[in-house]
Amino acid sequence: MTDALQRPRPETGADTVRILVCASCRAVGGEPDSARPGAILAAALGAALAEGDNTDIAVETVECLSVCKRPCTVALTGAGRWTYIYGDLDPDAGAATLLTFARQYRETTDGIVPWRERAEAIRKGVVARIPPLPLARTP
Repeated sequence: MTDALQRPRPETGADTVRILVCASCRAVGGEPDSARPGAILAAALGAALAEGDNTDIAVETVECLSVCKRPCTVALTGAGRWTYIYGDLDPDAGAATLLTFARQYRETTDGIVPWRERAEAIRKGVVARIPPLPLARTP
């Protein structure tokens, strides 16, 4: 086993949970100039986070997550945790569901929220689960 695999996981809630929202994909059948579903979701997430003490959850838009056939895609990630990618989220109503899941994710030591505890939109929208990447070595 390598040093990276033997490192302890961060304590629960120890690091910021990042929600990366794809801002590139168009809605299925959407007009080229219409608002992108991810941009709508990112704005809703930002507004919801501004309302409370959510300094441990960050929302960032990214150019592309390469899940174009499932627009309104996000990645949820945190140091030492599994990364999840979800597609087909509702840009108008998905913020509350996603923030609830981000809080559940934050409370784990490895990012794995039990399947039965996830909202239906989260269970149905899963695209991928990526293992934690080792952090850079420090002397």
